[in-house]
Amino acid sequence: MAKKKRKEKSFSSFLNNPIDFTLLITILLLLSIGLIMVLSASSPSALAESGNSYSYFSKQLIFAILGIIAMLMISKIDYRFYQKFYKHAWWISLILLALVLVIGKEVNGAKRWIYPTETLSIQPSEIVKILMIIFYAGILVKNRDELSKYSKGFLKHICLLAPIIGLLLLEPHFSASVVIVGICAVMMIMAGCKFWHFLVTGLVAGIPAIAFLIIKEPYRLQRVITFLDPWQDATDTGWQVIQSLYAIGSGGLFGAGLGESKQKFLYIPEPHNDFIFSILGEELGFIGCAVVLILFAIFIWRGVLIAMRAPDMFGSLVAIGITALVAIQVIINVAVVTSSMPATGMPLPFFSYRWNSIIHITV
Repeated sequence: MAKKKRKEKSFSSFLNNPIDFTLLITILLLLSIGLIMVLSASSPSALAESGNSYSYFSKQLIFAILGIIAMLMISKIDYRFYQKFYKHAWWISLILLALVLVIGKEVNGAKRWIYPTETLSIQPSEIVKILMIIFYAGILVKNRDELSKYSKGFLKHICLLAPIIGLLLLEPHFSASVVIVGICAVMMIMAGCKFWHFLVTGLVAGIPAIAFLIIKEPYRLQRVITFLDPWQDATDTGWQVIQSLYAIGSGGLFGAGLGESKQKFLYIPEPHNDFIFSILGEELGFIGCAVVLILFAIFIWRGVLIAMRAPDMFGSLVAIGITALVAIQVIINVAVVTSSMPATGMPLPFFSYRWNSIIHITV
């Protein structure tokens, strides 16, 4: 009886934890701006494809509402519940990624999506990102005393990623691999692994492996060449990046005005997806971009603060993992759009027209 009362008290205490209103307001602001930008950026494409300017926006609005509902429901679940199933998270990730190779639909030479129905699609790699956060939070807590050692700490835990990354590269989905490795690296360093272990291994094995993967696939090598000089093939491989730079450059300080983008009129392919930040820059200018990036910075700051204040190591690692997930995707997306790194498919959280760009608010 006494044990049952302690459990009820613990659960009740978790439900009554105060909400971080700064984080909540930041998320709602990002989501609201994202919905407005999806409406603006997608209207020409939606009109050309379906005759309805609001088709993409209406779907994104449904995703956002469902995301907020899920966020409120999940926030009532004690995060320590997930720790019991951290091993299952690894196996589920493995099964999902293997499943997409077996029954996934191939699009543009890659298998990344599963279609349970003709209208519903699931991208397992996005689910795996969350599952890997839970798995690594659990395994790092379990082996906390060994993390400072190279073989039992760094090497053992980084090798657990090998099957996951291997399956992602078979799809192929290089950008998801980079994000997952980045998240797990941040979590391992925060848990107690030595930074110099990552530095030395990265120089000796990591950089050569990335170079091999780029050279092995012609399209990856072409993206690097295009990044170095997009104007050498301005009408083909360099088209999207050049149009993105035109959009951002023409926005100036204050932008052309909401809804006044020219590049969204079928110049930038699918401007409501990965390159939505360039439309934001064109319509709202440097000021608009700065406001959005500041909001993301506040999100990251609050995430780090929550991780620091978490009552246990598992909670701290989950919080830093989710924060790293959003931060890494924002950095890569903005870098690609501004031609600061080779192009790769990376949605901008809360903005890009994809249900998985909204899912981050539900964790």
